Amino acid sequence: MKTHFPRKRFGQHFLHDPTVIQRIIQLLNVDSHSTLIEIGPGRGALTLPLLQRGVCLHAIELDRDLIDYLSQLLNSFIPTQLTLHAADALQFDFSIFPVEKPLHIIGNLPYNISTPLLFHLLRFVPQIESMTFMLQKEVVDRMAASSGESDYGRLSVMTQYYCRVEKRFDVGAGAFHPPPKVESSIVQLYPYQEFPIHVQDMNALHKIVAASFSQRRKTLRNTLKTLLSSEHIEALGIDPQSRAETLSLSQFVQLANQLTLTGQA
Repeated sequence: MKTHFPRKRFGQHFLHDPTVIQRIIQLLNVDSHSTLIEIGPGRGALTLPLLQRGVCLHAIELDRDLIDYLSQLLNSFIPTQLTLHAADALQFDFSIFPVEKPLHIIGNLPYNISTPLLFHLLRFVPQIESMTFMLQKEVVDRMAASSGESDYGRLSVMTQYYCRVEKRFDVGAGAFHPPPKVESSIVQLYPYQEFPIHVQDMNALHKIVAASFSQRRKTLRNTLKTLLSSEHIEALGIDPQSRAETLSLSQFVQLANQLTLTGQA
């Protein structure tokens, strides 16, 4: 079978460490009643052992040469256990899968598209039970950061609104070929079936959070001046002189609901 070499334009770093592979598989709580989707299966490092365990899965891959490679490697599992989708995960409609089956998503995500892909996936959380990803450690630290920490930002607030975030373990560069220049981490996301905090309009929350963190050194009085007045902010018991990184998730939701009330959302 023809060898597939990593392509820089796709941000390909193929996982090969068997210890790391087994640790990831052990984290997955899937069975024959689940729908498992793998984003970026690469050369099948996770795909093959999952199929060997009897799991049925869908794999989404953009690189058509890799699709051909996987088709040859995993031919005996197609179409009984494996469905290959030649598609861009950033454009993929995850709502096509049956809603009556728990949806689990896994992937070793390319670092160059990880943040926009996460925001794309958050649109489908009502039907997703879990997401298990290998990401750049810096991105995972941002996702899991708490108010007041230096990594706390837009990604932290929006991810934590939709999901419970559980960082699992770090992975060194030597676990990949070729080794990336950054350290990686495994994170698991568990979307809420009922949100702990209710926002009236998600667009308002996106606007408030994006504006608040647009200039981190500036205060809310300045970053939100086109959306909310200082009086509106003070009415919520929030100091307009505060900076975004000091606010809790619930305070961002309060600001978003206030924006909805003003009719500017």
